[in-house]
Amino acid sequence: MAAPPPNPVPVAYQAGTSAAVPDWLNKGDNAWQMISATLVGLQSMPGLVILYGSIVKKKWAVNSAFMALYAFAAVILCWVTWAYKMSFGDKLLPFWGKAGPALGQKFLINQAVLPETAHYYKNGNLETAMVAAFYPMASMVWFQCVFAAITLVLLGGSVLGRMNFRAWMMFVPLWLTFSYTVGAFSLWGGGFLFQWGVMDYSGGYVIHLSSGIAGFTTAFWVGPRSTKDRERFPPNNVLLTLAGAGLLWLGWAGFNGGDPYTANTDSSMAVLNTNVCAATSLLVWTCLDVIFFKKPSVIGAVQGMITGLVCITPGAGLVQGWAAIVMGILSGSVPWFTMMIVHKRWTLLQKVDDTLGVFHTHAVAGYMGGILTGLFAEPTLCSLFLPVTNSRGGVYGGSGGVQIGKQLVGGAFIIGWNLVVTSIICIVVGLVIPLRMPEEELLIGDDAVHGEEAYALWGDGEKYDSTKHGTDNTTHHKTSPSGATQVV
Repeated sequence: MAAPPPNPVPVAYQAGTSAAVPDWLNKGDNAWQMISATLVGLQSMPGLVILYGSIVKKKWAVNSAFMALYAFAAVILCWVTWAYKMSFGDKLLPFWGKAGPALGQKFLINQAVLPETAHYYKNGNLETAMVAAFYPMASMVWFQCVFAAITLVLLGGSVLGRMNFRAWMMFVPLWLTFSYTVGAFSLWGGGFLFQWGVMDYSGGYVIHLSSGIAGFTTAFWVGPRSTKDRERFPPNNVLLTLAGAGLLWLGWAGFNGGDPYTANTDSSMAVLNTNVCAATSLLVWTCLDVIFFKKPSVIGAVQGMITGLVCITPGAGLVQGWAAIVMGILSGSVPWFTMMIVHKRWTLLQKVDDTLGVFHTHAVAGYMGGILTGLFAEPTLCSLFLPVTNSRGGVYGGSGGVQIGKQLVGGAFIIGWNLVVTSIICIVVGLVIPLRMPEEELLIGDDAVHGEEAYALWGDGEKYDSTKHGTDNTTHHKTSPSGATQVV
């Protein structure tokens, strides 16, 4: 009998014959998880970097984009050094994991597991086994890292245009360590809210509610922008704002599609629901703008898109398509009402200068999405994702009413923790470095803070010089740009 033809695949890539391709590795799952992580990373860099740099006043374009860029980079290093295991490692407290590095190959090339996610019945018998994905820990660490990074970037949207950059440099690792890791472990890593059965499919609470509340709290401690900036703060480039928003929208396929930790039917459901809800929300927000303000606003449409994406996040793979439409209608109208009506009438909201309205687009939409998930979570879809058997939303009867209560309590914990811990962090940072820029920097903007400006004003970008650009000072004074640097 003739010998079988040799395998043309190199030994290093043959399943079961090399440490690079262990028996437990599913290449499809690993590929999707890495793609999902890349999509989420693109939401921050360059997505929100572009959006922040474009949606603010021209004199703050560089500073705003740089705050997002710095947060993205700083979180990565902190994450692999100590924060990942605080979020997804062994339990230290019911809401916190033990800190430790995620850097060695002995840890990173082993099968991805979340050790505290095993779920037990009250009698001690195992209900569902711990999460064990079919790819290495390195994929899990990176996937969770980009979620942590975008949370800090979103939080930064509340304090654009006045927070001291050096204070921001201190704030980012402190908030990641003492706030984000608590929410992540409690809801995702096997903490007490996870064990209780609070539903947060992809971060409506861990990411959006926490960033919205923490951003609002930080804005309170930092103080408002300058009076001129609060009175008039036009986007410096609406088209680039749309480009950043587009990266944010399409990147959400990885945001919600990657959270089953596998390329399965539930991930497909999550991606479809995400887009349905976002589109519905955008259209509702735009219609409300037309009805009440007589003009369709592009920036308003972007806000509606974001609230839709945020609202569906805690239930993306847990609700049916019709529920995604209902959630889109509510996410396009309730945050619109809080931002356009309530904000203008509530003294507290007027006092706190939340630059991009992160409280409305993320905190309000995220908490509402979590509550609606408790209402609409479909039992069959829950069984594909949740460790607590027989979970269901309120509209499906049985224990559904209890689920709504769990969602309310889970969100309340995230709100309370962020209010207290973020305040403490701001106070501590403020003792070392002023949280707010000095007045001269607030007047000038990017040129004073970074020595750089977003757009070339003359020739190759050099500052105006009458010896280079003309001799008639009076004439050039009338025709030169009226940017903040020139005025000051």
